[in-house]
Amino acid sequence: MGRGQAKSDYENVRNARILENQARLTSLGLHKTITELRSIASSAKPPKTHVRNYRKKVYELTSLRRSNRLKEITATATATVSKHDSFRRSERLRGKSGSLAGGESEERRPANAPLVDVRKSELQLSSESAAQRCNSKGRGSVYHPVFGIHCHLCRQKKLCGEEDCKRCGNLDMDQPCIGKTDCSVCHSSRGVLCRGCLKVRYGEELEEVRENRKWMCPHCIEEKGVNPYWICNSSICLNKRNMAPTGVAIYRCQEMGYKSVAHLLMDELKLADKMPSL
Repeated sequence: MGRGQAKSDYENVRNARILENQARLTSLGLHKTITELRSIASSAKPPKTHVRNYRKKVYELTSLRRSNRLKEITATATATVSKHDSFRRSERLRGKSGSLAGGESEERRPANAPLVDVRKSELQLSSESAAQRCNSKGRGSVYHPVFGIHCHLCRQKKLCGEEDCKRCGNLDMDQPCIGKTDCSVCHSSRGVLCRGCLKVRYGEELEEVRENRKWMCPHCIEEKGVNPYWICNSSICLNKRNMAPTGVAIYRCQEMGYKSVAHLLMDELKLADKMPSL
């Protein structure tokens, strides 16, 4: 009861002071002054400006940037890429079935001579590209979106740097690229290697591979059991094996006395099989 009585007394004193303060403000005219100031401040606020609706910029309508190497390719070359892809698809289907839709049998084309549906007059190398083609004999120095054949290791779609190659020099689609290998068993893109990758990655010379008509790619060698430790050391195939890609490992191999990256991996796999499992 004492606490309740003290609280009510405090409230009464508080209310009395509030009334006293309000009466004092009224006698001084401050209530009217505050009202006038609020009205002036509200009228002085600037009007709301119109917010322009946001429009998303459509980047597809802007001009595309092209590299200098693609500027040399004519519009005809880019138009034939879709035809080239369709013929490559039909070629793969023909290779799997061994015959055309009409029942006519046809020999499967090698992987270093894919079929291209173009005319020789439609695609011609510029004089500058023709002069630069043989500058790099290892992997080639001229990119071509249609006649260029990509290597399974470096994956560069370039014309080869061989002087006697009729496919890359004359753009003759009926001739194979002598600067790329072709597996005698699978005839697939897995067996297409350029001169540089063949030497650095497997320690083989392109001239010897060309003379050996029974040459097999590392995939077919492993599948047939000729040498199970001789594997493909491309980054794609090593990732499938849950192995780290080797990168530029040729310098480390040479320091250790190995002929190529494949020889180093072969010894590492043999050593791993001999080690007892924990």
